[in-house]
Amino acid sequence: MPVRYTNIDGTTPDKGPADLLKWQVGDRLLGRRRHGPPFATPRRANDGARVRAPEASLTWVGHATFAMRLAGKLVLTDPVLGDRIQGFVRRLSPPGLALADLGEVDVVTVSHDHFDHMDLPSLRRIGPRATYVVPLGCGKLLRDVGLPNVIELDRWEEVTLGDLRVRLVPAHHWCMRAPWDRNTRLWGGFVYEGPEGKAYHAGDTAFSERVFREIGEREPGIDWAMTPIGAYDPEWFMKPQHIGPADAVEAFALLGARAFVAMHWGTFRLTDEPTGEPPELLRAEWARRALPEERLWITDLGETRSLARE
Repeated sequence: MPVRYTNIDGTTPDKGPADLLKWQVGDRLLGRRRHGPPFATPRRANDGARVRAPEASLTWVGHATFAMRLAGKLVLTDPVLGDRIQGFVRRLSPPGLALADLGEVDVVTVSHDHFDHMDLPSLRRIGPRATYVVPLGCGKLLRDVGLPNVIELDRWEEVTLGDLRVRLVPAHHWCMRAPWDRNTRLWGGFVYEGPEGKAYHAGDTAFSERVFREIGEREPGIDWAMTPIGAYDPEWFMKPQHIGPADAVEAFALLGARAFVAMHWGTFRLTDEPTGEPPELLRAEWARRALPEERLWITDLGETRSLARE
């Protein structure tokens, strides 16, 4: 029997095929699915020069994909670089950076096996020279497409790559590539630590006070927290697996991080909220809590920011 993973509290999301059918078909027939006005995710032209430079930086490529220069390494997170996911979910905006403009990719982290985070065609394009860091059980998928340089981590395990330390941390989510392999691979987020500071990438996650409090306690001093804000509607279906803007700010508070970096919005229409709604709600919650504006990073596609401790 294969290993079946759970969240750290022993649970997994309880939504199944009947719930998916209720959402995709029932809600549509009853007119419950929301549609917002046309929205173009803001973007900036980027030729990759700052990304290729040695200074620490962070660039939002789209969805959960960032190009991060830290500890002299170029790290790509959850690279999804094609026009479609699984051949049918269309990308709303081109990637903020072209792969050809990145230069040599040193490290790729993949948080879990869902198709909007583990896109094997994108990984094949990056190629076998990079080091791939993935949760337990995910390595075979990469090796099977010709990527042999794979390191699998359990929760709280670490790998050191030069001056860069990468650790797998918990997320409250699940895994599945096919109906028969549900939760046979682990999922998580990552902490990246270099001389310039400490970054966190949440992967995909629901809100869990236990998860975020534990990460904050075990990983003090997070400087930049890449945190999802989209794919939350309808709440009855998405709340066990995804996090919305208000809960994302609460997660940020539990982490004790310095800067909130928004992700997982504006790239694919995966759920029912209007494309431009997540950053609006995030700004509103930020203002409600009277948090400093400079600590909120809602970056444009292709925008590069310096990673420098203040």
